[in-house]
Amino acid sequence: MMLRLPNDRSATGPLLSEVLEGPGPGPIVRAIAKALPPLAARLAAGRLHGDPEAIVGTNDSGDKQKALDLAAHDHMIAVLRRAGVRQVLSEEAESVIRLNDGGEFDVAIDPIDGSGSIGIGAPLGMLFSVLPADQDSFLRPGRTAVAAGYASFGHSVDFGFSTGQGVHVATFEDGTGFRIAREGLRLKPQASTIAYNASNERHWAPGLQAWARDLRAGTDGPRGRDFNMRWLAAAVGELHRILLKGGVFLYPDDARPGYENGRLRLIYECVPVAFLIEQAGGQATDGRGAILDRVPTGLHDMTPLIFGATDEVAAIHDYLTERKG
Repeated sequence: MMLRLPNDRSATGPLLSEVLEGPGPGPIVRAIAKALPPLAARLAAGRLHGDPEAIVGTNDSGDKQKALDLAAHDHMIAVLRRAGVRQVLSEEAESVIRLNDGGEFDVAIDPIDGSGSIGIGAPLGMLFSVLPADQDSFLRPGRTAVAAGYASFGHSVDFGFSTGQGVHVATFEDGTGFRIAREGLRLKPQASTIAYNASNERHWAPGLQAWARDLRAGTDGPRGRDFNMRWLAAAVGELHRILLKGGVFLYPDDARPGYENGRLRLIYECVPVAFLIEQAGGQATDGRGAILDRVPTGLHDMTPLIFGATDEVAAIHDYLTERKG
């Protein structure tokens, strides 16, 4: 029996399947959403049936692959094949995977985002974008994407998506499926909550270090107001929170070997984030220009990423420009 709150009422939001009817990328987005409950159930089972954290390989970027990473990859490849997708670029595969030669769309996907937190109950997720299948390569700007979305596996299973008409979030209801819970999300231009890994700050460019110092000074500093700090260590968790509550996230490039070009993957992590953030009225940048304008040179290119409230993203740009990085 489900615990009920004093203000609970019958669910009234439309079903996701009703919103994503018709031609275009909608059926693919719907198929991805339908594939999420089994993943959520396996996450919830933890070690009861095996070890989802077991190291089983290494991906193209040199990151260790866990058992759940590859299981989620295989699960989504099967789903996307049945959905008629032409080809897929996944974080867990070195090369592009051909599925259906006559498919109308390609998909770039990170099957499990934040997998370093598998097994401890921290937020995990999935990121994807849908692109027209009219080119032979994923090495194209993110602005060619026609849809994007994410899954957030937390105390609820949430699915945020956009087909180019704003950002909507559906929540999974057992026995019913995904039902739209929030429509037309819009970001406030000013941020009060900032998310970044403070342990890396000493490696940042001088301009970013100055921005962080002024930020922490709060009402006593040049910014003249206080900020709150969050760090979930999962891009999807930060994206979900920022879409719902506002704020800014940054994972910039820094001076450490291997971090000169940032650490997040451009095509299947940052492009979906940027697509959704722009649809919600925010900005997503690499510190120099819009993420969606970047043209990748490799399938697993990395990039710095700053996204969220427009005013704070602009402030970060100003610090970078005035302090020459």
